[in-house]
Amino acid sequence: MTDANPTNPGLLNWLLILLLGIIWGAAFLSVRVALDGFGPWTVAALRTSIAAVILCSIGTLMGQGIEKIKSPSQWIFCLVIGTGAIALPFVLLSLGQQVVPSAFAGVAMGAVPLLVLPLVAIFSPEEGIGPRRIIGMGLGFVGVIILVGPGAIKTAGEPFETLGRMACLSAAACYAAGSVLTRRAPAMPPIAFASATMVVAAAIVLPLALYLEGLPNQFPPIPSLALLFAALGPTALAAVIRVRVITTAGSVFMSLTSYMVPVWSVILGIIILNEQLSSTLFFALALILLGIAISQSRSLLGMFRRA
Repeated sequence: MTDANPTNPGLLNWLLILLLGIIWGAAFLSVRVALDGFGPWTVAALRTSIAAVILCSIGTLMGQGIEKIKSPSQWIFCLVIGTGAIALPFVLLSLGQQVVPSAFAGVAMGAVPLLVLPLVAIFSPEEGIGPRRIIGMGLGFVGVIILVGPGAIKTAGEPFETLGRMACLSAAACYAAGSVLTRRAPAMPPIAFASATMVVAAAIVLPLALYLEGLPNQFPPIPSLALLFAALGPTALAAVIRVRVITTAGSVFMSLTSYMVPVWSVILGIIILNEQLSSTLFFALALILLGIAISQSRSLLGMFRRA
C-alpha cells in the first residue's frame, strides 16, 4: 500500500476532505444561528474552549495527549498556528458575519485555494504547482462565484460592511497561511498537534471575550445547540482531520475543501431551510468539480488504475 503524498493523496484523504466539506458547509449556518444568542467574541471563545477540552480528553485517552509535544520548535509552530490560523480567523469570521451577506463569506472561503498557491510555491515547493493546478483552482473559484450568485457582491447596507468583508477575506488568508505552516511543522501526533493549537487559540480568545463581552447572561436553546455543534464538528473533529490531510496529502489538496464548503452550504440550506433550488447550482457545481478534476487529474487517474 503506497503512503499518501501530495501527488497521490489516496482514497482515505479524498473521503476525509469530502467529510470536511460537509462539516464546514454546516459551520456557516451554525455560527450565524449562534450569533443570534451570543456576541461574536463569545462565539469564538466558547467554540475554541469546548473543542480544546474535547480534543485534550480524546488525546489523553488515545495516548496522544498534549504532553507528547516536547520540543521548542514543535511548540513554536503550535503557538503560531493556534494564534494565526485558529484564534484570529474564528474571531474575524464571527465579527464579519454580523454585517456581510453569508454569500460573501462563502466566496471568501472559496478564495483560499488561490491564496494557497503562491504560498506553496514559495514555502512548500515539493507539493508541485504547475499550469494544471492553477487552471483547476481558477475554474473552481469561478464556480464558487457563480454558485453564490449576485448576493456575494450586493451590499447589505450595514454601516461597517466594508470592514466585515475585509474581515472575511483576512480570515481566508489566515487559513491559507495556516495550511502551509501545518505542512511545514515538525512531525507530531495529529491529535496532540490539534489539541495544542486549539488550547493556544482558547487561551487567547477566552480572556478577550470575558473582558469585552463578559459572561453570557443566558444560554438560549437554539443558539446554544448551534454553538455546541460548531465546537464539536467544524472545530474539534475538523481540526484533527485537517492536520491529518495536510501532513499526508499537502496544503494544496487540503484547500479543495474550500470549494466544497459553499456547495454543501447551498445543499444544506435547501434541505434544512427549504430554500429554493438555484437554476445555476448544477452549472456551478460542474465547474467546481471540473476544476477539482483538472487540478488533481494525476492522483485521480492513479486511483482508477489501481482500482
